[in-house]
Amino acid sequence: MNTFTDSTVTAVQLISNFDPGLWTIAGRSLGVSATAALIGCSLGIALGAYLGVARFRGRSALLTLLNTLLALPSVVVGLVIYLLLSRTGPLGFLGWLFSFKAMVLAQVVLVVPVAAALSRQVVEDVDAAHGEQWRSLGAGNLVRCVLLAWNERFALLTVVVACFGRAISEVGAVMIVGGNIEGFTRVMTTAIALETSKGDLPLALALGMVLLAIVGCLNALLALFRHWQDRHQAAKPTSLRGWVA
Repeated sequence: MNTFTDSTVTAVQLISNFDPGLWTIAGRSLGVSATAALIGCSLGIALGAYLGVARFRGRSALLTLLNTLLALPSVVVGLVIYLLLSRTGPLGFLGWLFSFKAMVLAQVVLVVPVAAALSRQVVEDVDAAHGEQWRSLGAGNLVRCVLLAWNERFALLTVVVACFGRAISEVGAVMIVGGNIEGFTRVMTTAIALETSKGDLPLALALGMVLLAIVGCLNALLALFRHWQDRHQAAKPTSLRGWVA
């Protein structure tokens, strides 16, 4: 067998044998990325929903900034957070550098623009279709953004999955602020980079398989939710669709 086949077989064995090192790294990755996605989506979706319905001076500039942040290099985010959290930085007193909290913070900074941009587009589209009805009833921006976001809650689940995928696939920023310390801050993406450079291809492949499986399971779960929602909506009277839980 060739190197790729040998490595693949060994990788499958590592997964099936529940290798402690492999699953410890995977669990740490899930913890960091799930926490970052939860915080980042909470902030980003709230901001995006408000921007989707509100009209104010400077909104265009804010949207331009938001879209620019979508392409923000992760290593730059890592560098800035490193400087902020370093012993001589303004946030050095927190003692977060090379810790779980530092990695979560880096991923939150990367997730918020994605969540805000995607949720803004979703809410803005539905506001164009139904917002006039709520405005005629006297609903303000805050009420409309909450109601429209709730109406599109299953579409926003796609945003959450996208943000989790952005977080868990991150490598540059978490390596800088986390330090890739074995048993402490080493996550799947940084471990894959390290093990590949060391020539330990089976462990790198095993981590890659687990990473793909996690994202695949999340998307499958989301598809089931959307299928249930479509059937649930189809069973309602047309006038109630989308506005009743």
